[in-house]
Amino acid sequence: AEDAELTGQVREWLWEHADLKSVVIAGKETEGAKFADYFDFRQAIKAIPSHRALALFRARNEGIVHLDLVVEGDEPGRSQPERMIARRFRIRDEGRAADAWLRECVRMTWRVKLLTRLEIELKHRLREAAEAEAIKVFSANLHDLLLAAPAGPRATIGLDPGLRTGVKVAVVDANGKLLDHGAIFPNPPQKRTREAEATLLGMIRQYDVELIAIGNGTAGRETDKFVGDLLRDHPQLNARKVMVNEAGASIYSASEFAAREFPDLDVTIRGAVSIARRLQDPLAELVKIEPKSIGVGQYQHDVSQVQLSRQLDAVVEDCVNAVGVDVNTASVPLLARVSGLSQGVADNLVRLRDEQGSFRSRRDLLKVPRFGDKTFEQAA
Repeated sequence: AEDAELTGQVREWLWEHADLKSVVIAGKETEGAKFADYFDFRQAIKAIPSHRALALFRARNEGIVHLDLVVEGDEPGRSQPERMIARRFRIRDEGRAADAWLRECVRMTWRVKLLTRLEIELKHRLREAAEAEAIKVFSANLHDLLLAAPAGPRATIGLDPGLRTGVKVAVVDANGKLLDHGAIFPNPPQKRTREAEATLLGMIRQYDVELIAIGNGTAGRETDKFVGDLLRDHPQLNARKVMVNEAGASIYSASEFAAREFPDLDVTIRGAVSIARRLQDPLAELVKIEPKSIGVGQYQHDVSQVQLSRQLDAVVEDCVNAVGVDVNTASVPLLARVSGLSQGVADNLVRLRDEQGSFRSRRDLLKVPRFGDKTFEQAA
């Protein structure tokens, strides 16, 4: 069992020919109902796709199923791994007194030593491959989300839907600056539709709103229908509605950056502002949120969090630097993602911009404290 070459051969043979079998642990059927597909499941280990592997490992970690490596035709004297071991050490049954004992040694080497160790190794190999594939999918999803086409600088209303607590409304101007906010109750249990219509109509007309961004969370469909009916009944309005992915909006709302930006605003209204800005410029808004909180895929809590964070951060940086930023409007979180800029330099840049007004040329950036020649070379 210590023979590296033999172990390697058996390992690769197992990867090609073994199955992974999952069986429910007695008495766990009700508790693990969401894993019902894996109560009696078997598939070639090399063919198990990433999402299924992660589901199987989660079911095992939650104590719902047993996972075992099984080999077709693994009977004493007939299994291929035993033949490989016997061939390696030139062991043949020639009817001699010790041959039965040698056969048992081969069997023990396979069943007790190699199978136990290689099963752990192959499960680990499957898990690593599944995690790598999942992280690749998460990265692609995040890339597409960040580089979604921006609606551009237009006055926008952001709606953060809700039932009992109502729909939070925030109006932002073309540059994302908050103009007005409030709450309407068009959905059950209040169902104050007329009042909600009047409030929303007033805001659309007062601020010449062109876009209405509706969060896709709880009560999103009902709110979407309400806005659709309103726009249908008032065709003269120059406004369109768009459903927006609101994943991570609550994380932004409670963040330190949001508290600095809107110290006097309720957390829920900050969420509505974020939804409106996401439609205007997804990249500029989503960089304010930790990438993992944007909800880019299933099983993201089952993979290596260090690798996931590193990969997603790299995607955000790639996207920001591929598109570029407007130095006169970009927020600190967005500027901090620009090549060469740290959080501190981004803070200094925004502070100088607030004091002296807009930058007129790239060379003006050299007036920013700690913005040296090398930083300029990378960022400008």
